[in-house]
Amino acid sequence: MFTVIQQSVQARMVASAPRMETLPARLQYDPADPFTVRMAFPASATLEGTEVVWEFSRELLAEGLEAPAGVGDVRVAPFGYERTVLEFHAVEGVAMVHVRTAELRHFLTRSQERVPAGDEHRFLDLDRGLTALLGGAC
Repeated sequence: MFTVIQQSVQARMVASAPRMETLPARLQYDPADPFTVRMAFPASATLEGTEVVWEFSRELLAEGLEAPAGVGDVRVAPFGYERTVLEFHAVEGVAMVHVRTAELRHFLTRSQERVPAGDEHRFLDLDRGLTALLGGAC
């Protein structure tokens, strides 16, 4: 059985106002889905009033701690020494949040203790993935 790693972080929403609003967020890594990181924002932190979950690659998060990374819906880049900025692009607009880099590194370290970088393929459940792809018919 795999242990899902979850970590609460404080994200700061970047806005036009000089003071950034602090938002609770939760990072999640499930070794059963070894390439993916999820970042969830609770309903109270969203305009829609429902929890919003973004999924992106663990590799993108790791690369974004060192240099700007990503060209799609999620982009990650260092912001000074202590913070990392995550950009979430959607039809409704762009949300930018700052997270302490140390918190992200701690999360990545914990996930890599469970599934070392480069070994993700060893944790894939291909039978389950194929069953899901075929709509349960195997």
